[in-house]
Amino acid sequence: MGALNRFSSRLQPLDRTFLQDRLQGAVAYRRIAGYFRSSILELVGEFLSTIPTIQVVCNSDLDPQDWHVSRRAREAALLDRWQEADPALEAALYRPQYRRLYELLRQGNLHIRVVPAQQLFLHGKAGVIESATGHKTCFLGSVNESKRAFSTNYELLWEDPTPEGVAWVEAEFAALWEMGIPLPEVIIEQIHRIGDRQEVKLIDLAPQDIPAATLAESPLYRRGETLQPWQRDFVALFLEHRQTYDQVRLLLADEVGVGKTLSLATAALVANLLGDGPVLILCPAPLTLQWQTELLDKLAIPSAVWMSQGKYWQDAQGHIIRTRGVEDIARCPVQIAIVSTGLIIQQSPECEVLLSRRYGTVILDEAHRARRHGGIGQKAGQPNHLLNFMQQIAQRSRHVLLGTATPIQTQVYELWDLLGILNQGAGFVLGRTYSRWQIWQTALPIVKGEQSPPTPREMWEWLQNPLPPAKEHPIFSAIRLQLGLDDKEYCVSTGFASLPTVIQTRLELELPAEAEFLYHHNPIVRHTVVRRRRTLEEKGLLERVGVIVHPQPDAPLGTYGDIPFIGVGLMANYTFECAYTAAEEFSHALGQRTRTAGFLKTILLQRLCSSFAAGRITATKILNHQSLDEDGELASATSILSNLTPAEQHALEQVIAELERPEARDPKLTAVLAFLTQPLTDPHPWLEYGCIIFSQFYDTVTAVATALTQALPTELIAVYAGVGKSGLWQGGQFTSVDREAIKDGVKHHRIRLVIATDAACEGLNLQTLGTLINVDLPWNPSRLEQRLGRIKRFGQRRPTVEMLNLVYHNTLDEKIYEALSRRMKDRYDIFGSLPDTLEDEWIDNIEQLEDLMDKYLHLRQEARNAFELRYERHVSDDPDQWRNCARVLARQDILNVLSQPW
Repeated sequence: MGALNRFSSRLQPLDRTFLQDRLQGAVAYRRIAGYFRSSILELVGEFLSTIPTIQVVCNSDLDPQDWHVSRRAREAALLDRWQEADPALEAALYRPQYRRLYELLRQGNLHIRVVPAQQLFLHGKAGVIESATGHKTCFLGSVNESKRAFSTNYELLWEDPTPEGVAWVEAEFAALWEMGIPLPEVIIEQIHRIGDRQEVKLIDLAPQDIPAATLAESPLYRRGETLQPWQRDFVALFLEHRQTYDQVRLLLADEVGVGKTLSLATAALVANLLGDGPVLILCPAPLTLQWQTELLDKLAIPSAVWMSQGKYWQDAQGHIIRTRGVEDIARCPVQIAIVSTGLIIQQSPECEVLLSRRYGTVILDEAHRARRHGGIGQKAGQPNHLLNFMQQIAQRSRHVLLGTATPIQTQVYELWDLLGILNQGAGFVLGRTYSRWQIWQTALPIVKGEQSPPTPREMWEWLQNPLPPAKEHPIFSAIRLQLGLDDKEYCVSTGFASLPTVIQTRLELELPAEAEFLYHHNPIVRHTVVRRRRTLEEKGLLERVGVIVHPQPDAPLGTYGDIPFIGVGLMANYTFECAYTAAEEFSHALGQRTRTAGFLKTILLQRLCSSFAAGRITATKILNHQSLDEDGELASATSILSNLTPAEQHALEQVIAELERPEARDPKLTAVLAFLTQPLTDPHPWLEYGCIIFSQFYDTVTAVATALTQALPTELIAVYAGVGKSGLWQGGQFTSVDREAIKDGVKHHRIRLVIATDAACEGLNLQTLGTLINVDLPWNPSRLEQRLGRIKRFGQRRPTVEMLNLVYHNTLDEKIYEALSRRMKDRYDIFGSLPDTLEDEWIDNIEQLEDLMDKYLHLRQEARNAFELRYERHVSDDPDQWRNCARVLARQDILNVLSQPW
């Protein structure tokens, strides 16, 4: 057998004439295979199971840049590729192959390694077979190990038994083997899951099994991602409370950027599948589409947003569902409705309609907006419209979930107000009337652990209303057993003297030994959940990525080349200064005409400070009485903006005239292009690292994209915006594509430049991009952190990412950003000392902005010192078993439930 042997399946069956004969009695088989997914699935031939050592090295299409990030990120990327095929179809067609492959992998003789895409041997395949006598032969050809490949397909094969040929193939195999990584355990478990996959009905599942059965094949999990451990813990806590109380009342106070939206959404999804009733999500207008995007992109579930200006519903595909008017806000076309809290704050007619029906789950995002009026006026200390509304709707809801990163703004009682919402219609939170827990001044020292009830009688008065559930502590279980109470009975009228002697004795003997008993067992601990970023980083659940912010205020002139920064501001030109002066005149006139204009007074200034284009288009729309439909909160402004005074009209005309001059060139566009193409802060320009550019306004996004596609005609530039607005620019041509295609292009390094709006950024994970440019700055530090969170997440290749913030010099934007930038912390926690949002009255009094901000921060710190948030729960770092769930709900069955109208 020294000669080269050639085989063709056209002339002879390869399974009998070559493979079966050579592998019979073999002791080792080393194989250079093709693409890892298809190649691995072919390794199910019955002749492989008896070979003691099988080594296979195969190829992935994973970019080498992704290969050197963290193991977790690399495995997630490989899992994403593995799960490209429809799992239902895979299980139906190839279940025996999956099961056999899993057996081979687990029996220990099969070892597989995967190499990155730089080794492109998708079709070139080779192998070495060693017999029991030590004789070796090698072969090259297109053939795979499947029976079909050797017996049915047309294949060509060359066999070379010479020592030189064998050594050559072995050397190639050894080099690739050394380069590869073992097939990740997560993929092996997915092979097992598909082999055992079984579709079940909702009635066949216990409540605690529904999250895994629902999410295992959701877009989130099929992309190789998962719900994070703290998010899964929250869903588990939701189900635990549902079982205990038959209702759920929770305040989720996770810090910004750790995924509150997905935690709340998954809990609501599970509740709806359990038949608990329709879901109403209340959030600020700019977040309504973010919520809808998150639900669709991560969980593939339908929802509808109420468009207040047109009085219609809009589904997740952007389709308009016409209605009869206001009354149809109570008739959502699907099970999950998303409504702006602006309607409630403005006391729109929809409020009364919403309060006319019952709900399964109500979620309030940005819940800190439900609060009491401040100041010293007639309404001081009274609930605002949103707080009053929530107190009413909670009584009509089975479950109520509140989400906010700041349950305490400046006063401790704000937390109690939120718990008071949870207590409506569910007295197990703070108890019924006369409960000691409802008076925050009395309860605070107890909750802090500074005081403890001095007598068993007083201890009982704290415990009896509400009585905690049995499993929280053995003494609660004993009390309920002695009094014959189940967990759904939470208010006990029995006085201490009438308690059974055994309970009195336990209260007298056991609890004094636990001085901080109520510190650990109180409504705050029971119904509030907090996840702190620092804790998650310390546990290794979040990766620590630093941020360098540009421009640096003290950077000497010339640091950024020819870009003219003065401090943190970008020098504008004379036309902009004239337009800005006119915009200020418009804002002043509008403020004089209507004291209730609020943020409307600065709407033109904000958009002009975003870009020349946004300022000009906004002025034109206001002048022509056109809708500013990017922000739902403007819906109620139509009447105010439609009755312009001559002074307001003149100011708008002047803004337009200045910005239409030929010399009105936007310096922000020049700065963006310079950072992308010149090595201003690093040996490499930012485009080489990949960049995402953010704006609040679609007009600015369009202007930036148009300028960049002209300057970079060969670059593929993605616009990631609302439904129907996303697409790709190249060579001055725009092509509409959906957002999933853009995310996929970025993930696979086909797109390295993305321009996005805030409204669409929720759920956008772009850790393959290493730089960020804020063309404008929202007056909301938490929104800035959400932007940064798009690239500052696990899988980020750079240990420190860079961020450029652009504001024009001598503008309201610059004054606000200066105040913020002086309070930014170190590169690992740049937003740590900032308020989460800037109040309208602070902007009105810009000269005292820093004093007002400092006063706010001081009050907030005092409140936190008075009541330290000690209710941070343990976060499990156990592997995600939801991903491996084989008993799943069919996607169509899920959609059938969620697509039902109210």
